[in-house]
Amino acid sequence: VQLVESGGGLVQPGGSLRLSCAASGFAFSYYDMSWYRQAPGKEREWVATISSVGGSTKYTDSVKGRFTISRDNAKNTAYLQMNSLKPEDTTVYYCNAAARGRSYWGQGTQVTVSS
Repeated sequence: VQLVESGGGLVQPGGSLRLSCAASGFAFSYYDMSWYRQAPGKEREWVATISSVGGSTKYTDSVKGRFTISRDNAKNTAYLQMNSLKPEDTTVYYCNAAARGRSYWGQGTQVTVSS
């Protein structure tokens, strides 16, 4: 089982990034996919989830209207499109796959929003 995040980097306030989470080793389409983030010394924070069935989405309030989670089951990949980025979005972002009592995590990708 492997989840590999990519797409992080340095961006100016108001800019955009698209994170990707490439999955392998499990039945991706059956798993809810989520993005979390965690700043140093803080608890991991849930950001967004897209369901396995129907593709319904949920977001934490601080990113509603700015971030969009999506998935491509043919490519076993989940995405997080982040627009209108703010300095407070700076942290490490992790993808998570969850289903049937199982949960898998990626290694994380750093997002830095700074001028």
